[in-house]
Amino acid sequence: MTVRPRRSVLYMPGSNERALEKAKTIAADALILDLEDAVAPDAKVGAREKVCGAVASGGYGKRELIIRVNGLETPWGAEDLFAAAKAAPDAILVPKVGRPGDIISAAKVLTAAHAPEKTKIWAMMETPMSILNVREIAMAGIEREHRLTCMVMGTNDLLKESHARAYKDRFAVVPWLSMTIVAARAYGLDVLDGVYNDFKDEIGFRAEAEHGRTLGMDGKTLIHPSQVAIANETFSPSEAEVAWSRKIIAEFARPENEKLGVITVEGKMVERLHMVMAKRTVAIAEAIADLEKS
Repeated sequence: MTVRPRRSVLYMPGSNERALEKAKTIAADALILDLEDAVAPDAKVGAREKVCGAVASGGYGKRELIIRVNGLETPWGAEDLFAAAKAAPDAILVPKVGRPGDIISAAKVLTAAHAPEKTKIWAMMETPMSILNVREIAMAGIEREHRLTCMVMGTNDLLKESHARAYKDRFAVVPWLSMTIVAARAYGLDVLDGVYNDFKDEIGFRAEAEHGRTLGMDGKTLIHPSQVAIANETFSPSEAEVAWSRKIIAEFARPENEKLGVITVEGKMVERLHMVMAKRTVAIAEAIADLEKS
């Protein structure tokens, strides 16, 4: 089983060369180099050059690199996509995805620009239309040519567009998160939780990260390097979880158990679905260990 840790996914402003350089030393699993919200209109073109140059130059180790482009309907979107395709990041984050056609159109541009197969598409789920059409958007990931591998929650924009209140229990947000998680899982996609705005509030951030993991998120998008360590800890399997998973795998591997659907491990009933979960837990733990060696 091949998995890629996406516990901590840090937004970095594309117009800030110092930030792009500093990102090479931050222990985030992935970096979103932003050309959209974090960049003023008069700095868009310069930011595009800086970001694409940084990606092409490398030096980020095993961190996953994602470029968030401007929307295709904006004056910068098409050129962002063509430039990003040539830079060949691990993924391109398409903003304000409302319909599957937004993914298909972006994929067509990447194909026309001869983007390498490794450059995937991530979908920003940040409008009411995103949530209404979440199943159809996720379905676009069935076709390999559409490149879709991950959905990213834009909770700030969803709150703004829905006129909901941003309470810490995330009462208004949970339905949107849950709908996206279910759709993503149905079509084999990863899904990342939205940002926590008060980066100085470690207690609040940890609680929200735990909440996201409980819902089923693969990781959390971040706005500040200080949030990376907590995200990495929260979305990593614990030593106990890994040890239990290895035990389940080992028990099912015994000759007398290899054809059974249900076995008993330390007095607990364990089904083959638990073995699938165990293999994923171990695969994530091993991938994290490999990532942290770099």
